[in-house]
Order: sequence, then structure tokens, then C-alpha cells
Amino acid sequence: MVFVPRVLYVQKAALSYPRAARAIRILKKKDVPVVEFSGRLPLGHTDDVQRFFLSKRSLVLSVRKPTPFATCRPSADYQLPLASGCPGLCEYCYLHTALGLRSYLRVYVNLEETLSDAARLMEASPEPLRFEGAATSDPLPAERYTGVLADTISFFAGCQAWFRFVTKSADIEPLFGIRHAGRTTVRFSVNAERYIGSFEHGTAGLLERLSAAHRLRHEGYPVGLLVAPVFLESGWEDAYLQLIRQIKKAGLDGVELEFVTHRFTARARENIRRVFPHTNLPMQEEGRRYRRGQFGYGKYVYDESTMSRARDVMLGEVARLLPRSRVLYFV
Repeated sequence: MVFVPRVLYVQKAALSYPRAARAIRILKKKDVPVVEFSGRLPLGHTDDVQRFFLSKRSLVLSVRKPTPFATCRPSADYQLPLASGCPGLCEYCYLHTALGLRSYLRVYVNLEETLSDAARLMEASPEPLRFEGAATSDPLPAERYTGVLADTISFFAGCQAWFRFVTKSADIEPLFGIRHAGRTTVRFSVNAERYIGSFEHGTAGLLERLSAAHRLRHEGYPVGLLVAPVFLESGWEDAYLQLIRQIKKAGLDGVELEFVTHRFTARARENIRRVFPHTNLPMQEEGRRYRRGQFGYGKYVYDESTMSRARDVMLGEVARLLPRSRVLYFV
């Protein structure tokens, strides 16, 4: 599935950057209209929900303002701000909290400035740092037009630091033929098939993602799987044990694994119900505990007894079926 935006929006300040010129050239050949803007993005609709769906089919190029990198625990030491937003329509997405109804895919064209900022952090650190390139985005769908990931991967190939990003896209062709020196980990967000079908609209299917992970592993990339969000609802044992068997069948023993259980904020729940009024997402507060997150807002997470049992069951099955894989965390 190749993402082709319905409109390319280009901030006027971005027009002088070669990366913007490249995207304009490629997308004009596909008859995608190009709209220049300054100030507020001219999505052209007053209804918030319709504007949300229109924005999801748009690509925005802009200049990142110089701001300090945010931390990114437990995934990495710092966020690397390459992009924000995503063209996917996952009902549970945490961007419903972080970005509200403005989660269009925005790519920052002044990449060199961002990488210079990262280099300064590396120089100041006594230990090699890890940078997360998809903390608030899925940057891969726009890679055909921007080349941001390719240049970032090449940059980290010459550094004593690590780069990682996560995607639900299987459009991996732009990642081939890049010198990566094993410094970039490409992770695929996966879930049990029943939850992908119910909640992850506009994304690649599970088998497509696992196949893409297998291909990139043969390209020499370190590969990881982010199992998220883990829904600990009725029938979860069968759903996730089947997923672990599918990972083994795909020949992916030895990949890094991360598990993130489902959580939601009050703001996200409100936005989700506006955009997806018929959603079946489990967003009841019963069986949850309220916890304040690293960015200051509170979220509802599963209670500790539920978490403990899920952790024991899933990690036990990983140890049995994927003995060469390493679980980085289960939260």
C-alpha cells in the first residue's frame, strides 16, 4: 500500500529547501495539487470531523522550529523530530491526545538542522544515545517523496549512536540500498489480527508487515516488533498467543520485541468518540487504574494484577517459541 496524498501543502518558508522541491516535483507528476500556505493550514472545511478525515489524506511540508528534543522513555533517550502525524486511521491512536484532530502527516524539510542538534547531544553524552524517529508519527509513508529517513539512516551509519523508528506501513522499497551500518532499527507495530481488522484502518495487514520485517532483516537492518496496543479483554490469550506463533512462522525469531498495553486519556476518549462514533474500543474505567504519564497528563491503564498475568503468559510464550528474541519491555 503506497500512500499518495490528495493534496500536498507546503509552508512558504519550506519552499527554499531541496527536500520540498523534490516532493513537489514527484507529486506534481502524479497530478497531486500543491497548495502553499503560511499560518494556519488551509484544509478548507469547518466541520472538525470532516477536516480530520481530509487531513489524514494530506501531506504537509514545513520547517521545524528550533526546540529542545523531548525525552522518549522507554523506547529511546530522545525523540528525533522528523515528522508528526500519520495517514493511518487507527481508532485508539495516542495522537488523539497529543495532536487532537490535527494528526495529518507533517514532515520537516530542514532535516540537516535537526541532525546537527542531535550531533550536539551525542557530543555532550558520555554514553551512546538512542533516538526515536517515530514518537509522534509514522514517517515511512512519506519517504518516497521526502527522503528524510534515507538521509537520517545514512547520518547515523557514521555515528556512535542509534536510530530507531516504528511503522505500520509495508512500503519499504525506499529503505533498500542505504548504508545503515546496523545503526538503525526498523520496527513494525503489530497486533493480533482481530484488532488490526477492527481498529487499524488504512494500514498494512499483519502478514504484510511481518513479510516486510523479514525482507529488511535480510537487508541487514536490525528489526523489531512493537506489539501495541495489547488489549487485555475477553479472549486476549488466544489472540496474542496466535500472534506470537505467526511471528515465529514468519521466520522472525531473534527480533527485538516491545509490548505496550492499551491505555487512554479522557481527551483521547472524547476525540475518538467524535471521530468514530460507533467504536467498540474498550474505554471503560472499570478494571483500570489512573496514572500520570511522563508528559504530565493522566491516563487509564490496566490494573496491576491483569498486567502481571498478561506479562507472565506472553513472555512465557515468547521464551518458548522465540528463544532468540529479546523483550525490551512490557508496559
